[in-house]
Amino acid sequence: QVQLVESGGGLVQAGGSLRLSCAASGRTFSRYGLGWFRQAPGKEREFVTAISWSGGSTYYADSVKGRFTISRDNAKNTVYLQMNSLKPEDTAAYYCAADLWGGGSRFQVEYDYWGQGTQVTVSS
Repeated sequence: QVQLVESGGGLVQAGGSLRLSCAASGRTFSRYGLGWFRQAPGKEREFVTAISWSGGSTYYADSVKGRFTISRDNAKNTVYLQMNSLKPEDTAAYYCAADLWGGGSRFQVEYDYWGQGTQVTVSS
């Protein structure tokens, strides 16, 4: 069983930055692929970014490319999402997820475990 706990959400003005963290339980954290997804009110959950088990491969949605950066610290069992140049349309609940095959993926169905989410609100 893997438990994921997100933190770091909050209220920020447009153009500002936030860093989300997702702490994971489990001794094999370094083998997981990890992803961040988000869900805005009234919308479906969507892919934001993902990272492979080694950190050697990363993937980004076009809407966040160049503004968001995913990284991981396997020694701390933590994955991070650095969000810069935030826009009101980035407002959503952000979820981290773990996939046991390790590759990271854009597709929600490929993830085995999910966190409870953290809210990010960007004011204009």
